Amino acid sequence: MPNIILRPGWHVPERLVTPEKVYRNRRHFLAELGFCGLCPMFGSTLAAEGPSTNSASAAKDYPYWRNPEFNPANVRLTDEEVAISYNNFYEFSTTKTRVRRLTGKFVTSPWDVQIGGFVEKPMKLSMEEVASMFPLEERVYRFRCVEAWSMVVPWTGFPLSKLIEKVVPKPQAKFVKFTTFFRPDQAPGFTELSNYPWPYTEGLRMDEAMNPLTLVTTGIYGKPLPKQNGAPIRIVVPWKYGYKSIKSIVRIDFVDKQPPTLWESLAPDEYPFESNVNPNIRHPRWSQATERVVDTGNRVNTILYNGYGEYVAKLYAKS
Repeated sequence: MPNIILRPGWHVPERLVTPEKVYRNRRHFLAELGFCGLCPMFGSTLAAEGPSTNSASAAKDYPYWRNPEFNPANVRLTDEEVAISYNNFYEFSTTKTRVRRLTGKFVTSPWDVQIGGFVEKPMKLSMEEVASMFPLEERVYRFRCVEAWSMVVPWTGFPLSKLIEKVVPKPQAKFVKFTTFFRPDQAPGFTELSNYPWPYTEGLRMDEAMNPLTLVTTGIYGKPLPKQNGAPIRIVVPWKYGYKSIKSIVRIDFVDKQPPTLWESLAPDEYPFESNVNPNIRHPRWSQATERVVDTGNRVNTILYNGYGEYVAKLYAKS
């Protein structure tokens, strides 16, 4: 009897994913939608300030195999030029379209990640070690910002659960805390927002961190992460608002208490620790019932857990 493969309800065949040549040829259309202001940053400005991509030698191995299980149905990829040019990264700028232009001094190689806290096997890993420790794969994920805009992005990485199993958490480990870099000489946002509780920190419950969706991410669109998208390593948690998917990680700590996070410290009513995508819970300053697709301007209805309920709803079932 032949094997029967049951795909998730949001699976899409490879033939329905927008080819790279198609979304690259949409630049003229995007200009008409108001993204013409991005064009200069692809030219002499970037050449003067240095490349915006992670130049690790592992680039030669991209693209990686796309996992068919994580390939949402009835969606198309966001135009690559938009996804790498429309970035919330306050370490560089509060203006999304300026971030890419301000990353020239940001050094992403060499790069180490320290892993510690309540674990049996604390580690300090170079990016080369991280990238070679587990097989990398590509996953197409919806990405929903708390500001009510969205993208669909192909990320490359491996499940965080694999790394967690490697370091062997102790029973006291109830949460995972992530910390990003702090280099005021390389990122102007640290100085411009000196009242923020830098460095940027985020966290997950242990069961959220172990969920198969939670991805240690090193690439995007079949290439290593650009600096503005969180090079050389970030986390992607697709059922939560985007600020939970912390960029440019330098530390991962296993802790026994819920860790303070930057945005929750600044405005706990607006950016609570859980921060699951939920159209029924409005932000104090705007509705979350709909979202703007960034490269078309269309508004669509927001889906509970960003469409990943079959994977994560059980984590939040009331006892």
